[in-house]
Amino acid sequence: MLGEVLEAQTSRSAFELVESVRTGAIGYRRGDVDSRDGIRRTLSDLRGGEASVVARAFATYFELVNVAEERERVRAVREREAAGTLLDSIPAAVDRLAEAGADAGTVESVLADVLIEPTFTAHPTEARRKTVKAKLRSVSRHLDELDTRRLSPAERADVERRLEAEVTSLWQTPQVRDRRPEPTDEALDVQWYLENTLFDVVGSVYDRLERALEERYDEPVEVPKLFEFRSWAGSDRDGNPYVTPETTATTLERQREVVLGRYRDALKRLSGVLSQDDRRISTGRGVEERIENHGERLPGVASEAEERYPNEPYRQLLKLMRERVDRVGGVRPGAYPDADALLSDLDALASDLRANGAGTVAAAHVDPLRRQVRTFGFSLASLDLRDHRANHTTAVSETLAREGIDYDAMEEAERVDLLTEAILEAEPIVDATDTEGLSETAARVLSLFDRTADWQAEYGVDAIDTYCISMTEEPSHVLEVLFLADQAGVVDLPGHSGLDIVPLLETESALDGARRIMGTLFENEAYAAALAARGDVQEVMLGYSDSNKENGYLAAQWSLHHNQKRLAAITDDHGVELRLFHGRGGSISRGGGPMNDALLALPNETVTGQVKFTEQGESIAEKYAEPSIARRNLEQMLNAQIRARHAARERPTERVDPEWTGAMETAASAARVEYRDLLESDGFVPYFEGATPIAVIEELNLGSRPASRSGERTVEDLRAIPWVFSWTQARCILPGWYALGTGLRAYLDDGGDVETLRAMYERWPFFRTTLDNAAMALARTDLEIAAEYAEVADADLRERFFPRLREEYERTVDLVLEITGRESLVDRQWLAENMDRRNPYVDPLNLLQARLLDRSHLTDAERRTLRLTVKGIAAGMKNTG
Repeated sequence: MLGEVLEAQTSRSAFELVESVRTGAIGYRRGDVDSRDGIRRTLSDLRGGEASVVARAFATYFELVNVAEERERVRAVREREAAGTLLDSIPAAVDRLAEAGADAGTVESVLADVLIEPTFTAHPTEARRKTVKAKLRSVSRHLDELDTRRLSPAERADVERRLEAEVTSLWQTPQVRDRRPEPTDEALDVQWYLENTLFDVVGSVYDRLERALEERYDEPVEVPKLFEFRSWAGSDRDGNPYVTPETTATTLERQREVVLGRYRDALKRLSGVLSQDDRRISTGRGVEERIENHGERLPGVASEAEERYPNEPYRQLLKLMRERVDRVGGVRPGAYPDADALLSDLDALASDLRANGAGTVAAAHVDPLRRQVRTFGFSLASLDLRDHRANHTTAVSETLAREGIDYDAMEEAERVDLLTEAILEAEPIVDATDTEGLSETAARVLSLFDRTADWQAEYGVDAIDTYCISMTEEPSHVLEVLFLADQAGVVDLPGHSGLDIVPLLETESALDGARRIMGTLFENEAYAAALAARGDVQEVMLGYSDSNKENGYLAAQWSLHHNQKRLAAITDDHGVELRLFHGRGGSISRGGGPMNDALLALPNETVTGQVKFTEQGESIAEKYAEPSIARRNLEQMLNAQIRARHAARERPTERVDPEWTGAMETAASAARVEYRDLLESDGFVPYFEGATPIAVIEELNLGSRPASRSGERTVEDLRAIPWVFSWTQARCILPGWYALGTGLRAYLDDGGDVETLRAMYERWPFFRTTLDNAAMALARTDLEIAAEYAEVADADLRERFFPRLREEYERTVDLVLEITGRESLVDRQWLAENMDRRNPYVDPLNLLQARLLDRSHLTDAERRTLRLTVKGIAAGMKNTG
């Protein structure tokens, strides 16, 4: 269909040009031709708009084939569900617990511990425009119709005509954004997935769990709240000057409007179902009292309900409930004070229906809404605030300076003492509302805390109750946030703290200093009081991205793993419950990979049941755009977390052979030295600039946040996303494997043996996951394509660095295959076939991009084509960064 549209919208010669490139690329991959010289000549000779046509054709192909593969995933899951072969399903998790001897009480205790918190971020890794995504969702719906409905020939022809119309429209639509998205755009994008997919599918996940428990256990097992969705979109200020308090206020308001609208619609539908006549049923006192109580608040509505629905008590109550929902956020009295009040009414309805022998009605119609209210509350998704610790220090320093206190001149211990004393004071020592004379940074920070108090009063504390501190290095960095929150009235110790304050540990020094940082805080009188007010749960965020960029893949993975165990020991020593927040990206180097594997590979000491992780960029669309796949992802997460928590209760401490940890220490240390030596080698940054499209990526309108923190081009200052994105585009996914081979070889040269590494791979989930994820990054790397980009770089730099990268790649591949015992890097047949199918279609985009990068002067049309190749390669690789 795309070929037909291409020819109709351009010309026969354009179609034949694309076909010649496509067949040439396939022929080379199949070994039918010996070189890519023919494709190179074709691409070099492109005239006028031909390059744009080629780039658009292959980019659009990937957009469409990704939707087709999504449909195949749905088919495969359905078939395996029917066959009972899904090992990571919810019934499979319940079966595992039962087979392990867990009784109903044990299962209930495990579930009571579990809380899974996917956190959607607005990081600039989504290359597709919102308009394009909407068209692709329409294509997906048409494919679903063709795939699942029994259609007459006329109906099928109609769907196919609409499908062709959508493909035509997609071809005619600009693929690259003309403007940079604003934070409110990003917030709306995240909101779409919450409103249109997750709101509907989360109930079915609970339903599957309850059904599986009923089938396995004779005793009832209570299922608590297991999911909570959170978001940074519209509230993450780290390095993004465009996220203002107004942005956050707008996001909170829109999210509340959306979720209340969904509740109103659901209550309206319920009213159509619950038409029971009180002359046929015996309404319990609970329902009658609620009608009376709500009627006292809303006498006019109560009269209308009684007149409209005589002898129909459920409908009368639902009418009053709809009115109370409708008044939330407005000035009229009688609104529900919070989501718990709405949930209480729904609980009463469900209980009364069951008492009247209508349990199936309650299960089919009321219980799904109860689960939604319990999960989404009145906020849809709770917002996390985030900012860089330097901004807090600036704000504290400037406000204290007005009181004659020289905060800048103080040592760390002095700062801790000062902040502690100020927080414990009954009255504020600074005016958090007065920003007169402050720098722009300090004024923005103070304004944020002042507005946070207002937001919590308006939307409830749960709507915005977490504050994450980027680049935390000292205890004072955490106490500064507590101080600012206290001065603004968000915190009022000892009884109230409106924030979970979350240090983000992402540098080697911060991770290694975790005991000093967290121990100082736990023993601090003010912080201990704040923690007690939040239930003695300490959330700590681990930064996978910056840790990898600083230390390299293997060293970062090992540092994060053993420092998680260290954090668990610290919190255990102080009687505090740990909740880890995994700052994962979509790529392997940034903590990506299958989420269920990652959850099962966590050290037992850290598996408290509560877990939080970021969902970023195109991985959000891949996981949550299609309802069946969204449900599947939630089920996999729940399967893994239930199993992991049960294992942790049975074996609270991970038992690892000391020889294995010694091997990792040796390998990780050597890997870090090699990685740092590469980054610090003279000329590496210019090579990186020449051998990747980093300059183009920095100019793309991918997200509202700048690509670097200060605007400088250094590896240290560059954000992790464009760093990974650039290498991914050039098909040299260095962040996902570089120095792994050197590290493993160092262990072997130090007296280690391959058999030990094989045993580690077979029996240690952490090491197996580390190697499997690296194998995926290695498989997606194509050094022959990467060499095309290296040709663009300075010749001297190319000769210095590309052979080094090739040597490390080959060393790593050899060792990974030797340790895993596999013949190929990819051990899943479907995945190998997927890559074989995609590679010939990505190759022309890479070759065209490299040709354009090699030109010193580009026309406006060529620059647009270059940006389009970036977007097409991202779709082909199904990853940006």
